[in-house]
Amino acid sequence: MLTVDLDLLGVGPGNTVLDMGCGGGRHAFAVLRRGADVVAFDADEAELKNVHGIMTAMVEAGEVPVGTMGTPVQGDALALPFDDGAFDRIIAAEVMEHIPDDVTAIAELARVLAAGGRIAVTVPARFPERINWALDSGYHDFPGGHIRIYSQGELEHRLAAAGLRVRGARREHALHSPYWWIRCAGGVNDSDRYLARKYHDLLVWQITKNPPVLRALDRALNPVIGKSLVVYADKPS
Repeated sequence: MLTVDLDLLGVGPGNTVLDMGCGGGRHAFAVLRRGADVVAFDADEAELKNVHGIMTAMVEAGEVPVGTMGTPVQGDALALPFDDGAFDRIIAAEVMEHIPDDVTAIAELARVLAAGGRIAVTVPARFPERINWALDSGYHDFPGGHIRIYSQGELEHRLAAAGLRVRGARREHALHSPYWWIRCAGGVNDSDRYLARKYHDLLVWQITKNPPVLRALDRALNPVIGKSLVVYADKPS
């Protein structure tokens, strides 16, 4: 299940895409399937090793258009090892809330985005995130955890300050918010409780089958309790 809408971002054949803070690689894999070259960038060497293995398997299985390249790169979000304007599309999904110096990280993304290029930045949405923090400090208070809660205005201001032009925002994954409230209410690290397990089963059903009833419910609730805020922007030509 993707957080960024690749149609809204305009990803297609011939694009060069940076997935900054790619984690397990879900967006990078979807980009590859669309025939766009992608750099999966992360600080975690183990994550990138897994991403590389899956990319290789996708190519061998014929899931990737011929000639499309997927490249894992390890590095620091505050000093991206790429030329100015190297990418015409950038995804930064659920990573800014982990970076102490997010101003520099966003400036680096703006630097490597080509003029006329598009970017999507996602962070945990303010309302559901505040509930998680209030219910259990263990949700965020650990090395590498969430260090801030963004409002939509704050994130849009940071993007605009880096020279990017905000084009719109959406909220996604409403049905994921109650799961994390349940987890945090009983101790976020205790995922084996009955209610948490049953709700997790519901989310697995949504992710694997996406039945119409859950799709409609998620869409209806997204403006209110969508877990992720997604801001789309571009770099003026």
